[in-house]
Amino acid sequence: MKKIVILNGSPRLEGNTVQMIREFRRGAEEAGAEVTVFDLKRMDIKTCLGCCRGGKNPDSPCVQKDDMERIYPAYEQADVLVLASPMYYWSVTAILKAAFDRLFAVAEKDPGLRNPRKDAVLLMASEGDTEANFKPVSDYYHALLSHLRWNNLGEVNCGGVMNVGDISGHPKLADCYRLGLSVGKD
Repeated sequence: MKKIVILNGSPRLEGNTVQMIREFRRGAEEAGAEVTVFDLKRMDIKTCLGCCRGGKNPDSPCVQKDDMERIYPAYEQADVLVLASPMYYWSVTAILKAAFDRLFAVAEKDPGLRNPRKDAVLLMASEGDTEANFKPVSDYYHALLSHLRWNNLGEVNCGGVMNVGDISGHPKLADCYRLGLSVGKD
């Protein structure tokens, strides 16, 4: 059974990004995957200290002790990591970036600072609805995956959805579901 971890970077727990996550999850679970969603807004996650002192305790890799302790074991066991976020100033939200930065503590468990190999997905909601609008996030995402040597399984960028509920009935929700079905298959 494929294991998928979704990091929900949206501060709106009933917002457009969450609707995208629900459809992706529905597809992935129908395909037989085990899906774990972390709503980062509900969690106490501090920013990375840049101390480079992580990885010494395999069960608790970061020197900071907060809710990342719940994410680390799921992340290490996951086959796929889904980054889900609304676009904030042409990037992912600060809480999603903070959580992702803190995953470096897991890489510090390896003497060569190698991150565990994963497949990845990007789900992004935004007000703007052009390729140029999504380009900064897409560039960051692809550069990140290239550096980590992770495989991109797909992206859904849904524009024109600023206010809560704007995504209702949007065709991109079907894309999220189909991507989930595809990714969830063993």
